[in-house]
Amino acid sequence: MPIFEMPLAELQQYRGSSPRPPDIDRFWDAAVGDMRAVDPDVTLRPHPFPTSAAEMFDLTFTGVGGARVYAKYLRLANGSGAAHPAILLFHGYAGNSGDWGDKLAWVAQGYSVAAMDVRGQGGSSQDTGGTRGNTLHGHIIRGLDDGAESLLFRSVFLDTAQLAGIVLGFPEVDETRVGAMGASQGGALTVACAALEPRIALAAPTFPFLSDYRRVWGMDLDVDAYAELREYLRLFDPTHERIGEMFARLAYIDIQNLAHRIRARILWTTGLMDTICPPSTQFAVYNKITAPKEMIIYPDFGHEDLPGLLDRQMAFFANM
Repeated sequence: MPIFEMPLAELQQYRGSSPRPPDIDRFWDAAVGDMRAVDPDVTLRPHPFPTSAAEMFDLTFTGVGGARVYAKYLRLANGSGAAHPAILLFHGYAGNSGDWGDKLAWVAQGYSVAAMDVRGQGGSSQDTGGTRGNTLHGHIIRGLDDGAESLLFRSVFLDTAQLAGIVLGFPEVDETRVGAMGASQGGALTVACAALEPRIALAAPTFPFLSDYRRVWGMDLDVDAYAELREYLRLFDPTHERIGEMFARLAYIDIQNLAHRIRARILWTTGLMDTICPPSTQFAVYNKITAPKEMIIYPDFGHEDLPGLLDRQMAFFANM
């Protein structure tokens, strides 16, 4: 094991550095209720692309707070007859849903594909202030001073569940065979989606972000992806008089505290050299999942491309 982390045997027992809020289920049940009260006003506009293998659409819907959320949606050309499985794709922090062409491998295997742009990051979804495009930096702490209900990631987590519900309702999709996957922030959103939409059948998160914030801070790794934790304290609580309150509010968007809600079968992947999303913060989530699960460990890899992983994930989803 790298010197910055605990031994693997301890990781396999580690369950996080702070308790789950006692009202976590009430909080998220109310949030899902808010989401369901929104008229999603779904639009599908054909997107031109030089292929006869798939139909492509710019999909938009209204999320909580009135933001218009964008996703790329691809399905088999001409409807393909019988209902088929679907896969939801979630991207990394500050990124976007990527190119159309890189989704075609999934379509070729018989899936519909939906890839969401996260609010205010590198794609076309609106942020909570009603603007389009990049409003990054500071999404973890956005809304922190107004209470957990105002945290931006509350809305983002709900967007994943709302997108899942939309896709589950499409006539070409078999609602018993819908899965989700993503890496880093996308891994966290995969976990959140599976926790908030119980019909997700399979989920494959890779080195997820947004977990065990106190552990990250305590390891002095609140840099890079987690830098805004340190910046918040330096700017707004330099003597740490309110640090307990900060972590208590962030606990509501800590994916380890959603793990017990997951019903999907899980294929989790982590690299033991990851200093961006430390392995202990990932095991804190994984060890709390009670659904069927498997972890793939890359001992010599960090927060990077992992050889052979996509093939493993495609084989996993083939059993959906």
